[in-house]
Amino acid sequence: MDEFIEGLKELEGYRNQIEHVEYFPSKKEQTGRLDYPLPPMLQQYLDNRRIRLYKHQTDAINLVRNGENVVIATPTASGKTMAFNLPVLETMHNDPEARALYIYPMKALENDQLNVLSIMEKETGIKVRPRIYDGDTPREDRYGIRENSRIVLTNPYGLHYYLPWHHLWRKFFSNLRYIIVDESHTYRGVFGSHIALLFRRLNRICGYYGSKPQYILSSATIANPEEHSRKLTGQDFEIITEDTSESGRKYFIFWNPPITEGQTRRSTHQETRSLLTYCVKQGLQTLCFTKSRKMAELLAVWVRQDLYQTHPGLAEAVHSYRAGYLPEERRKIERGLKRREVNAVVTTNALELGIDIGSLDCVIMSGYPGTVISTWQQAGRAGRLIDDSHVFLVAFQNPLDQYFMKHPVNFFERNPENAVINLDNPYITTGHIMCASKEMPLSIEDRVYFTKGLVDAVNELSIEGYLEKRGEGWRYSGPERPTTRVKLNNISDETVKVMYYNQVLETMDLTKAYREVHEGAILLHRGEPYRVKELDLDNLVAHVVEGETNLYTEALKTIDISIRKPLSQNDLGVQSGYGEVNVTEYFNEYRVMQYEKKIDQRVLDLPPLNFPSTGFWFTIPEYIASRVRGKNLNFAGGLHAVEHAIIAVSPLHAMCDPNDLGGVSTVKHGDTRMPSVFVYDGYKGGVGLSEKLYELLPELLETTLNLIQDCQCRDGCPSCIYSSKCGNNNEPLDKEAAIMLLEELLVKIRKS
Repeated sequence: MDEFIEGLKELEGYRNQIEHVEYFPSKKEQTGRLDYPLPPMLQQYLDNRRIRLYKHQTDAINLVRNGENVVIATPTASGKTMAFNLPVLETMHNDPEARALYIYPMKALENDQLNVLSIMEKETGIKVRPRIYDGDTPREDRYGIRENSRIVLTNPYGLHYYLPWHHLWRKFFSNLRYIIVDESHTYRGVFGSHIALLFRRLNRICGYYGSKPQYILSSATIANPEEHSRKLTGQDFEIITEDTSESGRKYFIFWNPPITEGQTRRSTHQETRSLLTYCVKQGLQTLCFTKSRKMAELLAVWVRQDLYQTHPGLAEAVHSYRAGYLPEERRKIERGLKRREVNAVVTTNALELGIDIGSLDCVIMSGYPGTVISTWQQAGRAGRLIDDSHVFLVAFQNPLDQYFMKHPVNFFERNPENAVINLDNPYITTGHIMCASKEMPLSIEDRVYFTKGLVDAVNELSIEGYLEKRGEGWRYSGPERPTTRVKLNNISDETVKVMYYNQVLETMDLTKAYREVHEGAILLHRGEPYRVKELDLDNLVAHVVEGETNLYTEALKTIDISIRKPLSQNDLGVQSGYGEVNVTEYFNEYRVMQYEKKIDQRVLDLPPLNFPSTGFWFTIPEYIASRVRGKNLNFAGGLHAVEHAIIAVSPLHAMCDPNDLGGVSTVKHGDTRMPSVFVYDGYKGGVGLSEKLYELLPELLETTLNLIQDCQCRDGCPSCIYSSKCGNNNEPLDKEAAIMLLEELLVKIRKS
């Protein structure tokens, strides 16, 4: 390993990019004991593979056998799949009528698991007839699957559309014993809030057919597995978080591109290119994660070009991998990785989740993946089992990446983020209650599934003509299928279609459309750029044509915010609050960018966007404001800088993207009557992000201070207080004032 790192330092262009190397020693396995033996055919399956169950696997199996709902929240490659497949097949062996439903967030994972289950069925002789049932299932196969398959694999979108046809699944739901939810940590934010209500619809249908299936969830390591699992499914859980699997030595290298003239850093993509080429030359099978499909393609091309010059025999075994490839192409690359016929793959996060691609020598992350959870998921792809491995995190210039470059110990000591779900967003709840009324008539007893949102939703839907009272319940009476109106990735039914001539490329919420498909915007769809000719708000359609490959755009906005209803107020030495807010966003300009540099700024003509949301706020005591002004610092610029930096570091505390949040700072707000900073959810009705951040406000302010004061710049830069989305062109901003404000606030909080 020393030779490997010394070799890095000999690379052309090396200028002390290695900020930190974290060493993880190898770890021995801890095996466990089952309360009683597995059936002989399942034990033989394990013996044939020389598998000894880890303690966390046996703990999970014992809990499942005792009838508990279980969430297994352990790292990548720790054997979670085996921990739920064994008790499911054991039940199938003991009960010939038993059924299980496996739910995956990606089709590739469905196919991967189908292969595993088919092999287990063949080798154990336990007839479960596993099949995938989703939108791609041939119509002529569907009846046979519903009647005969004992394990059905699907995804949330398929489940959403098939629940109204539950009467066709009577036999399956009546005998449903298990619901397996793989990669459950991916269900968060807007999507997770939808899926939580989808599972409540599923629970309601199971209750109708007299079954009460156990949930087994497989998750990455998150901060709140019990809370998240309970909100997601409506059930209580036993939690398993200790990883007792073995692992080899791992070296985790933080790589920071050097600063060039003009206080900007050398291109992250070019640094990644050099590293990946070096790793392949060293004979290390490497997986490289990038932020976009386009960059995955470009990096693979660049590395092949570099290898053709010096090692032509290695070049053809470098591939890109992303969503949009044909299934046969993806399977071929996956097989090549497992058989070590492929030297390197450049991918988006499509390979972050648990698709089986074998053991790799090295992982390179081109940019911080956005969450600690995703970083460890991607890093876990290297060094499966007992092999040594290397992991690189190559930083961008943005605040999150640079925060960890300056605080590597903080990263390695940091707990993973909270996965946030909001069950109280009325715009999400109402849609799923409408779907539930189509599945079966609603009654007041359904409050057990839909809690306090049921009555309000029924009243609203009745007034709008979507529900009518018949006998003891409310039935759906609308003109169209409600499942076509409720989109699992969106909140509002104000959905904009993106049209490329006569082809629908995608749909998105109106709020997102203002940011991404305004007139003149460059939209990246499946790695291909499109330019927006027109955003037709009357018909909710964006018309696009081919765009230039090396350009992108950033919409700029200014914001007004008012407090509609405080839900919580706190005095931690600093007055703060959380509640319902009204937001008005004004999109008046956008920037045209090329290689992270502005080449033009153009005017936008869009009506203001007004929506209710949730947010938190805190105020600045007058004596702190006076001290800042007394130092001849720009108080308004300090507030503005704090607002930008808080939003930038928020993903360190809640699983989100900075674009999921908005912020406002003002020297005197109309509601608080004091200098104030607001942070709000950028979605209609809110999704719970600002609520979680409000709970963590002292820690959030501490992280914000560390980001700003540890940045090497003098007056502020894109790595600390500048925001590319700022509608005020990052004016005023005062870095020194922001540091003083945060230090004073934290002193007051600590004293309280």
